[in-house]
Amino acid sequence: MILSYFRTIILYLVLILVIRLMGKRQIGQMEPSEFVVTMLVANLASIPMQDGSIPLYSGLVPILTVLGVELTLTYLSLRSIFVRKLLCGKPVILMENGNILQGNLRKTGVTLDELTGHLREKGVLDLETVQYAILETNGNISVFPYPKYAPASAKDAGVQAARQFIPLTIISDGYLSRDNLQKAGKDLSWVDRVLRSHNATLKTTWLLTVDGRDHILFLPKEGAQ
Repeated sequence: MILSYFRTIILYLVLILVIRLMGKRQIGQMEPSEFVVTMLVANLASIPMQDGSIPLYSGLVPILTVLGVELTLTYLSLRSIFVRKLLCGKPVILMENGNILQGNLRKTGVTLDELTGHLREKGVLDLETVQYAILETNGNISVFPYPKYAPASAKDAGVQAARQFIPLTIISDGYLSRDNLQKAGKDLSWVDRVLRSHNATLKTTWLLTVDGRDHILFLPKEGAQ
């Protein structure tokens, strides 16, 4: 029984490593080839997890082989348009100038209900406001309304938009991130001043962030104060 636990843990860690090496798209919107690889790796790992009589390397070797093939194909797809089209396909226009291209819907297997459902997810109710709808290679549908129906940007409205800053997490659940503290241009004395101003300590702080405007967000742990 203990051996089975260790085998499962090893395979679990190897799977995490494999998925990380394959790239973040493996856990997001996947291309067809990436979906196949992910399913295949999961199935290869499940066999030695369930059957203790199978040597551990019998599961590791196929998984690492699939990883090698995937990384090779990824490299080739970066170098060759032909390989990229072969593995991932190419975007297909489903709507053009307000017209639904029925032939492309049939070719891609997208039903009219699915198309209108995707449009509603994008906040589109009137099909005549859509200039282009494009089925991307990862299965998403990109929607581009006519310019006159598109939301006005700050530039269109003649408004000077304020610059945006990404907040850096300085403290998360009582843990101090020294890397983010350095990126923010702050030091430990600054942290102490902020915590004292909120009558808090490191252990009683759930979240502390700061952005480029020196805007501070402080949230204490529940029941800490």
